[in-house]
Amino acid sequence: MTSAGTATAAPTRDPARVVRLPRRRGIELTLIVVAVLLSVYGYCAVGLARNGAVPPGAAGYGAGLGVLALLAHVAVRLRAPYADPLLLPIGVLLNGLGLVLIYRLDLETPGERAAPTQLVWSTLGVALFIAVVLLLRDHRVLQRYAYVSVVAALALLTLPIFFPALNGARIWIRIAGFSIQPSEFAKVLLAVFFAAYLADNRNALAYTGRPVWRFRRIQLPTGRVLGPILAIWLLSVGVLVLERDLGTSLLFFGLFVVLLYVATGRTGWIAVGLLLASLGAVAVGRLEPHVHGRIEDWLDPFATIEAGQGPNQLAQSLFAFAAGGVLGSGLGLGHSILIGFAAKSDFILATAGEELGLVGLSAIFLLYGLLVERGYRAGLALREPFGRLLAVGLASIVALQVFVIAGGVTGLIPLTGMAMPFLAQGGSSVVTNWAIVALLIRVSDSARSQYDGQVAP
Repeated sequence: MTSAGTATAAPTRDPARVVRLPRRRGIELTLIVVAVLLSVYGYCAVGLARNGAVPPGAAGYGAGLGVLALLAHVAVRLRAPYADPLLLPIGVLLNGLGLVLIYRLDLETPGERAAPTQLVWSTLGVALFIAVVLLLRDHRVLQRYAYVSVVAALALLTLPIFFPALNGARIWIRIAGFSIQPSEFAKVLLAVFFAAYLADNRNALAYTGRPVWRFRRIQLPTGRVLGPILAIWLLSVGVLVLERDLGTSLLFFGLFVVLLYVATGRTGWIAVGLLLASLGAVAVGRLEPHVHGRIEDWLDPFATIEAGQGPNQLAQSLFAFAAGGVLGSGLGLGHSILIGFAAKSDFILATAGEELGLVGLSAIFLLYGLLVERGYRAGLALREPFGRLLAVGLASIVALQVFVIAGGVTGLIPLTGMAMPFLAQGGSSVVTNWAIVALLIRVSDSARSQYDGQVAP
């Protein structure tokens, strides 16, 4: 009551405003259409440059790639409506560009056509993508199968040891003309195990341990916690020794060190990881002839030219990058086929550098960088540790592969035998990379959906 004897109305509160996040599937569809059109344009450009006419299979290629992309988009729209709208279009564009580059190199080797086979593998990869998006409703289910994943990964890694070496490395299984690379599938399984293990033991790794002799500020975890770390180091060196595969060893160990740092926040683990990796690489580089030969080529890529033996693969790759210049020679007008047997796989980036130039190569690296960044963003947005580590691990796999391969073909680091994600010829690689994109789609959907429907402050 007021002094005049009248009642005052109680102040009213505005009803709570519920935030509804946009799903952005329309943006995704638009970007997919652009990615497909760019891929078809590249396919046509190769035909016009080589034969002066649009390739007869251009319409079928565009329709096939478009149908695959549309089916993947429908799966995301149905089961992961809050997923990042950039992940799928980037995968489509990189896969489409890879098919264009392989088709372009097929024109130089009509007896060894790889593009049709790569298209089949791409179809299988998209099918796996759709299956993961539709069937895996919650990424946290994978945490239950951590030790199953690591056992399966170890089994896959050891299988190539029992098969003949190819090009100096034992990383393939070949049966009746059919070949797969088990380490490609093992890296995803190891990412699941690492994420689950570190999510359970991050506190023990970060806050407990015993001081190292007089260095009180440096603490080592207990043997129960430290044991798996040493086992991973021994595993990476063992893969390097038995299979002569420098790239896979660096990838596995680099993946674990990155996740260890993310889980604990302690930079000391990066120093320890780099030290162990360096010791293993130096030891094997001195003792293993195949790895030692690649290191010598890296130190002096033009030694074979000076010896009168002609340029080796690394030298030819450097010549291709130099010939590309800033704008490139144009799709279909390069000579990177001179690299030899690995032009469609390990050295596919040299073709891109020669025919698309520095500008095109930078655009490709930006696509990879954006893919990795969106994976990190999805992981950082999650509130639970397993999903955060899984997203960072999967994105780091792509980042490490791009660095190792690009560094090898440009002479920055010793050459390895890994496949450039989505671009290079290799069925196991393209299928695995589509699985990685599917898992990132699932994690990003969980990351954004947890904020949908919240009450605004």
